[in-house]
Amino acid sequence: MITFKPRVVAGALALAGGLLGGAVAQPVAASAAPTCYGEADNWTYNGGIKEIGPYTASTRCNDINLRTNGNYIVACVVFVDHTNLCNRDNSYQNVGPAWAAIATDVRNGTRFKVRLRSYDVSGELNATGGKVAY
Repeated sequence: MITFKPRVVAGALALAGGLLGGAVAQPVAASAAPTCYGEADNWTYNGGIKEIGPYTASTRCNDINLRTNGNYIVACVVFVDHTNLCNRDNSYQNVGPAWAAIATDVRNGTRFKVRLRSYDVSGELNATGGKVAY
């Protein structure tokens, strides 16, 4: 059976608390912590094929997310340090007013652009704007 002497245990705990006290991280207020969508950048689109960026993936989001302010568009991600083609086998994805992940599991520090084009297959002008979160 192990026996602890109360005075020794109390002294050891006090010493450990003193040593760790300066190293214990204090919680950050929720309002001060950046969020994925809360730090999103604005963009505008006026037709044709347009690239926005370059951006650098951050710790705020695991994915590259896009949404519009109304009209639908199609979009893809181009990882500029590796290719000039779209991700997902050079394909576009429909994007509307709800957030859509247009690239997933993107490493922090990865540089990319978002390529946009009209949702309307006739190529008609489909002006809109929105946000990109990364």
